[in-house]
Amino acid sequence: MVREIIRFPHPVLKMPTQKVDVIDKDVQSIVEDMFETMYHAEGVGLAANQIGISLSVMVIDTSKKEGSPPLKAVMINPELLEAEGEVKYKEGCLSFPGLSVEVSRYSKVKVKALDINGEEKLYLLEGFPAIVFQHEMDHLMGITFIDRVNGIKRRLALDKYAKLQKEKV
Repeated sequence: MVREIIRFPHPVLKMPTQKVDVIDKDVQSIVEDMFETMYHAEGVGLAANQIGISLSVMVIDTSKKEGSPPLKAVMINPELLEAEGEVKYKEGCLSFPGLSVEVSRYSKVKVKALDINGEEKLYLLEGFPAIVFQHEMDHLMGITFIDRVNGIKRRLALDKYAKLQKEKV
């Protein structure tokens, strides 16, 4: 089922999510809905709190991004184990429709997470998949990409987003 994507400045986007204790049919159903919602919105990643569910769950699918290593994954209770390098990338966000902002991220990350079956997986990500992971991980911690931008760039981005929202009304 396609769910509504929560838009900034909704407070759920600023709250850290809760760890998943049991991966049951409810969690599996949420994951299915997250993939459907993400594909419907033409996104490459989605965190559970973006659909109003405060659980530490993200889905990623970079397979349609040209030139990107394909990654399709469900990550439950993800943990960033190691990070290195730096890359700047102009990111968008489904919770900030129409806005894109250049953000600094690690270029390589090592990640541990549970999959949909509760099995622990290790991921070595670099490039675009690493960027998407960090963006979604931020969501799970109550951080938005706009929080990664400072000063005048942040003010300009927020002003542009406010203008975009007024145009849609």
